[in-house]
Amino acid sequence: MTRKLIEGSRAVAEAVALCRPQVISAYPITPQTHIVAELADMVAEGHLRAEFVNVESEHSAASLVLGASATGVRVYTASTSQGILLMNEVLYNIAGMRLPVVMTCANRAISAPINIWNDQQDSISVRDTGMMQFYAENNQEAMDLHYFAYRLAEDHRVLLPAMVCMDGFILTHAYESVEVPTQAQVDVFLPPYQPLYVLDPADPITMGTLAEPDKYLETRYMVNAALEKTLDLIPTFAGEFAAVFGRRGGGLVEGYRLQDAETVIVGMGSVMSTLRETVAAARERGQRVGALKVITYRPFPKAAVARALGRAKRVLVLDKAISMGSGGPLATEVKAALYGRRGAPRVAGLIAGLGGREITVESLERLLALAEKENPDGRFLDLRTDVEMEIYA
Repeated sequence: MTRKLIEGSRAVAEAVALCRPQVISAYPITPQTHIVAELADMVAEGHLRAEFVNVESEHSAASLVLGASATGVRVYTASTSQGILLMNEVLYNIAGMRLPVVMTCANRAISAPINIWNDQQDSISVRDTGMMQFYAENNQEAMDLHYFAYRLAEDHRVLLPAMVCMDGFILTHAYESVEVPTQAQVDVFLPPYQPLYVLDPADPITMGTLAEPDKYLETRYMVNAALEKTLDLIPTFAGEFAAVFGRRGGGLVEGYRLQDAETVIVGMGSVMSTLRETVAAARERGQRVGALKVITYRPFPKAAVARALGRAKRVLVLDKAISMGSGGPLATEVKAALYGRRGAPRVAGLIAGLGGREITVESLERLLALAEKENPDGRFLDLRTDVEMEIYA
């Protein structure tokens, strides 16, 4: 194990290289570019034995790793924002064909208007493809989730793609101290990929064929069942991860000072560091506040979330994405997880941080004060009031 002070993108590139992918393909787009540029350099300099294939779009990159994975090799790709949306068609195919593709989403806002800063609308927009989704709080977690994602995706009980989400710029371009494991450690946790089915001219099979109405429903059932199966496997693999690497890695949720918390703030990704600081400050003032980090968003860990929030009186859910006309996607999941449970806390969903709007300790403290007086469900945190908003009929 080596400790390094490196950029988040470089940290992810080193993690991916330790997973020994055989085919890599991606199209450059801010803020994802540094990740694949580092991997391209590793291949060109002979430090990583892999095929790096340049393509003309994100749709092509996803299509290429789909085809490569179908031949039985370990693959990797990455994208962000509009690139993720361009991949959407292929992501459904990858999941439907049960191919364990692993990719990184460097979370960034969606146009229009054009915005290159961070929120999580891009990954949330493809949440229903059948891919697993994991959200990293910091660059150490972003690294570790890649080892975890490959191990889970390639398990024969799963065989589904996985997306590791890390907040663009906030993590991808930030320098942090991270522990980089040895190749031997990663090889212990992540054995070579052993596919169940491969495209081979010597033994022909068909993948992604036509499914008539009497078969299609069952295919979707099987993808969903495999996705839900991971809820049992993730805690087990997290224990194995800790045994190999000597630290926590992966998991469903992670609580912070929940034991006696009356108010709990829920979030995903890098905002959790700010939430921990907010909770610590609130505790010093005598407020019984806690935080809950959702690591695994797909499949959504309903039971784990309900257990973690069972003692709270109120729950505030921060969403860095919005389901237009409905509200926050994470808040909707939390409300559903708690629905009908005796003594369930009151849940308020808040939209925050869109397009890179900073979420500060001060704004969260104002939110806590407001929540003591009323239910702020549906609010946009720190919405500007000096600009007249027009709604076109």
